[in-house]
Amino acid sequence: MKTTRQACLMAALLLTACSKAGSPESASTDCGLTSDKLNMFIHIDAGSFKKGADPIYPEEAPTMTLHVEAFDLLSHEVTNAEFATFVEETGYVTDAERSAEAGGPEAGSAVFTVSSGASGLYPWKLVPGATWKTPEGPGSDISGRERHPVVHVSLADARAYAAWAGGRLPSEVEWEYAASLGIPDADRPTSGAYDETGKPRANTWQGIFPVVNTSDDGFAGTSPAGCFGPDKIGAYDMIGNVWEWTDTPYGQNTHTIKGGSYLCADNFCRRYRPAAKQPEENDFSSNHIGFRIVRDAGTSGAQ
Repeated sequence: MKTTRQACLMAALLLTACSKAGSPESASTDCGLTSDKLNMFIHIDAGSFKKGADPIYPEEAPTMTLHVEAFDLLSHEVTNAEFATFVEETGYVTDAERSAEAGGPEAGSAVFTVSSGASGLYPWKLVPGATWKTPEGPGSDISGRERHPVVHVSLADARAYAAWAGGRLPSEVEWEYAASLGIPDADRPTSGAYDETGKPRANTWQGIFPVVNTSDDGFAGTSPAGCFGPDKIGAYDMIGNVWEWTDTPYGQNTHTIKGGSYLCADNFCRRYRPAAKQPEENDFSSNHIGFRIVRDAGTSGAQ
């Protein structure tokens, strides 16, 4: 949907951002999973759960009880280092990179940054040359962010990686089932983001959007995979850090993304809950959308 990209940018990203007064993503490397803990899968037993539990926004309803078959979930979001290996072995070129090559007024991937010249509630800009390896655009790189989640990936990019790794993207139901099993307090849907005292448990926005981000969670941008510790099923960053693609269509030319991101603020969208979701254009990418993969139970990947 390249022809609608400029027109949809503000509306789509105001919905998905839960937004923050952005700065370049944190280059912290002093927390998170070590290399021997990456590419680990968690077995999720078959079971039932309430999808859309405690809805806040209209798209989260209706609440319904669903049965989910067993599957294996990657414990963390796919990292820059892992995506780099995929690109090195396959020569894959992302949609954002193709867009930059094509040029024109609608070229680029979305970057949230106050230095873009945008202001108010609309600090987003399509940046030609903003890609997974240059997250803020030309001149930036992922040095020091190898274990951060890969961003600027479209649905097709995420699917290509998943197929190479011997897996697939989760369905919306699978993702929400795993997230609901993992939150600390099933009776408090926001407990995956904040404990009972208000201390951050995930990488989200603290403060008043879009004026102040206090970064009480320690990060102004993305964080390395696993910095906030495992949830009840042993998964990391299901809530916050980056939105995650699912393989479930939302509407025409859109798919469902889940989990919220480091741009989610309490005063703006509160989508750091298992039930929360948003549509995203299939060929769209930004610096706060990534993904993780799943495998059918009992299978092993090629990676």
